[in-house]
Amino acid sequence: MPLLLAFLTAAAVAAAATPLTLRAALRFGFTDKPNPRRTGPLKPRLGGVAIFLGFAAALAVAYPMLPGRTEAEVQRVIGLVLAGLLVLVVGIIDDRFDLPAWPQLAAQLGAAVLAMGSGILIEKITNPLGFSLTDSLIFFPEGVALAFTLFWLVGAMNTINFLDGIDGLAAGVVMVASLILAAHAWLLGQLTIALLPLALAGACLGFLPFNFQPARITMGTCGSMFLGFTIGALAIIGGAKAATLLLVLGLPVVDTGWTIVRRLASGQSPLRGDRTHLHHRLLALGFGERQIVLGMYGASLALGILALLLSTRLAKLYAIGFVVVGTVLLASALAYAARRRQPRG
Repeated sequence: MPLLLAFLTAAAVAAAATPLTLRAALRFGFTDKPNPRRTGPLKPRLGGVAIFLGFAAALAVAYPMLPGRTEAEVQRVIGLVLAGLLVLVVGIIDDRFDLPAWPQLAAQLGAAVLAMGSGILIEKITNPLGFSLTDSLIFFPEGVALAFTLFWLVGAMNTINFLDGIDGLAAGVVMVASLILAAHAWLLGQLTIALLPLALAGACLGFLPFNFQPARITMGTCGSMFLGFTIGALAIIGGAKAATLLLVLGLPVVDTGWTIVRRLASGQSPLRGDRTHLHHRLLALGFGERQIVLGMYGASLALGILALLLSTRLAKLYAIGFVVVGTVLLASALAYAARRRQPRG
């Protein structure tokens, strides 16, 4: 009952709050700035506020109802909400004043440090080559754990931020990823953990009717950074589920990494936005926004189900490798096709 209540509460509150944030965005000048990553006319922002409100309301209503909560889990949830609120506030400021990239990065680092201070830390990972109980886990030294967690959380925030380039894409993909994480936790009997991604999925669902193409409002930087941080942190809470999340978000994660590598190789800033992501390439080749969004939903869902079905850690490692190679090849093929379509001068 608490799990369903969390999902429904988050969806209802986000759906009710989105029209209010839409009015506030129009009244106080929170609209999209000209940005090479976004398509179509400029729209009101601040949708991330409604998503946060839905998520926070669900936790306030349903989380205390769960039996078996430990003090450490409660502390991590408090850290999750406070760190999420930090990136939300900085994102709101960016949505109004269009901050440079570095203040946003500072907020991401601050949120990651706050989360780690509350116990959200990747202290160990499953050894994909381990065949017995004694070699199934790899424990990190404290410094390595801190660095790995910092990289993971900042990477998750930027992945979702880069993904938020067309209507409905980021919110829908995060919703799918959240449902997969919830299913994973439920299968492991971690009911107190499963509630958290269910709340996030419900918040995304409540927002999506207003954000799906043609969108009336976008989530803004506040939404993309909050979603990125939260989904990244949820993969850590209750035992690192990095492989599962990497498979679900395989396409955007690899696309982000590949894009950053290409920007660095060409002497550009890795934080500078452009139109070289997979969804932009597909748009340039004539695919419709809804086709691209639904295709990404389907790919994320299929990879998420695959992650749940794979019975061995080594099989997940092979699957992640396949996704990495396949995404790089796809990105290269789309880039080549785009160059072929350009008129020769």
